Amino acid sequence: MTVYVASPLGFSEAGRAFSRRYLYPALRRAGHRVIDPWALTPASTLARARRQPDGRARRAALALVNARIARTNQDAIDRAEAVVAVLDGVDVDSGTAAEIGYAFARGKRIIGYRGDFRLAGDNEGAVVNLQVEYFIRASGGTIVTRLADLPRALRRRPSAGASASRRTR
Repeated sequence: MTVYVASPLGFSEAGRAFSRRYLYPALRRAGHRVIDPWALTPASTLARARRQPDGRARRAALALVNARIARTNQDAIDRAEAVVAVLDGVDVDSGTAAEIGYAFARGKRIIGYRGDFRLAGDNEGAVVNLQVEYFIRASGGTIVTRLADLPRALRRRPSAGASASRRTR
């Protein structure tokens, strides 16, 4: 299965190390093809735009790169069969939340991974933001709290009700 990994992990050295050493290898060992959105656009593309002098030209160059990155990620989600979304943090990363919403609208199954033990839901009935959690579960997916549980969650087939109701939209 081809899996798009939605996450904020590329923003930090620790996040990139976790992805490369643990998350992606665990998914690959389970036989999945991993789409890493952080690797889809060469870092040099963004660096070139950032080298522009401050002002209008730099903002315009960055806006073009931003649109290119966003479109590339959209296309990658469209190609994927499922999405794994990293839900760590006191609130789900806004870009990850947007990718979850888009994936849900495109009929993709979404598996959430939350290795962070801090409370993050809107109330004690939610693991994370209630809308994010709803989209994950309504997609036929689930939220796991151990990396070791991700492969099994991806193997599990969505409930007939979840997938049937999604096809009628």
